[in-house]
Amino acid sequence: MKISHKTSLLSAAIVAAWLILPLTAQADSATSFSEVFSKGTPTLDLRLRQESVSDDNFSKDADALTLRARLGFKTAAWHGVSAVIEAEGVDAINDRYNSTANGNTSFPTVADPTGTEWNQAYLGWDSGKGTALAIGRQRLLLDNHRFFGNVGWRQNEQTFDAISAQHRFGEKTALRYFYIDQANRVFGNGNPNRLLAEFNLDAHLFQLAHPFSFGTLTGYGYLVDNQDLPLTSTQTFGVRWVGARKFAADYSFGYTAEVADQSDYAGGRASNDARYLLLETSLTLPSKHQLKVGFEQLDGDGTYAFQTPFATLHAFNGWADRFLTTPVNGLDDFYLGIAGPVAPLAPLAYTVVWHQFDPSHGGGSYGSEWDAQLSLPFAKRYLALLKYARYQEDGFNRDVNKLWASVEVKF
Repeated sequence: MKISHKTSLLSAAIVAAWLILPLTAQADSATSFSEVFSKGTPTLDLRLRQESVSDDNFSKDADALTLRARLGFKTAAWHGVSAVIEAEGVDAINDRYNSTANGNTSFPTVADPTGTEWNQAYLGWDSGKGTALAIGRQRLLLDNHRFFGNVGWRQNEQTFDAISAQHRFGEKTALRYFYIDQANRVFGNGNPNRLLAEFNLDAHLFQLAHPFSFGTLTGYGYLVDNQDLPLTSTQTFGVRWVGARKFAADYSFGYTAEVADQSDYAGGRASNDARYLLLETSLTLPSKHQLKVGFEQLDGDGTYAFQTPFATLHAFNGWADRFLTTPVNGLDDFYLGIAGPVAPLAPLAYTVVWHQFDPSHGGGSYGSEWDAQLSLPFAKRYLALLKYARYQEDGFNRDVNKLWASVEVKF
């Protein structure tokens, strides 16, 4: 599929919304094969977004107005088997930006290239007794998305051609396994640079999680052979602990601790050797305001630093995206945040985060960043968002300011 006119996606999305609204009943189990489709659930997700970037590395500012549409269908389950298919398209209404595919390299990058593709297409099976399987193109959302995620912030989502399996032992312990054959990246399957479009992988991911009274403990091992970039192949083993405790009526204290070790795997360089640390605490007040303080370290030694190339990277180390690849001297990210409702305008909510970035090796500083966001869900299906990021360098890269305004609707 190819969209040739800038308004065609918008027109198709409006027509699809008009057709789909009467059909948004919840999917149910089918008692016969004929009900697999009649009891299925159509889905539609539209997002219109303006992104502006002022980057001191460029003499021009980027100005990207894009529309993303996803149209899908999930069948009802028949003997535990169901299917999902979902198409995704992105159009640029204003393309004064470098999408990584449009050749506008004199502008800062906004990684939202135009095009259409199959976003998801998989078969799933749920035994109803704790075992579930899925095979095909699908989202993989592991924990907080630090290692594997869908990069949902970008208009074109990251999905994986994979097999996923889960089994629950009783009501608590969960064992998960994933085999990944291909990562379909946010830069679009039509990107002229094939390494931006996709990675061919031979990856095995394992997780074992168990909830205790003090929180949930998850152990994991991620063995990733990147067959397109074999020298980057790594194996990562770690432990993650997440919990929360209530005290003094409506106060809640949250805590997260995670450690991991990364080393070479398959054809990876012997120097691929680094460690990871995350420590985070939060305090939620009766007013629903939350205070957060955290420290994340991606270790580096001047030759190699801890990398997470399949993560939802925008969610970490500042929204300005200066650290999508960890510098070889590593990264120490100390951050403070506050979030909550804007009384008396709730459900309008705010988030403000400050970051201090330093190398984990060699001393010095990278700089600091302020991030701020206002979000407003309304009419049940809509979300309006205003978001800003300002990175100020201190010996690393250059200053950058980014501003986003978007509205999204999901059926």
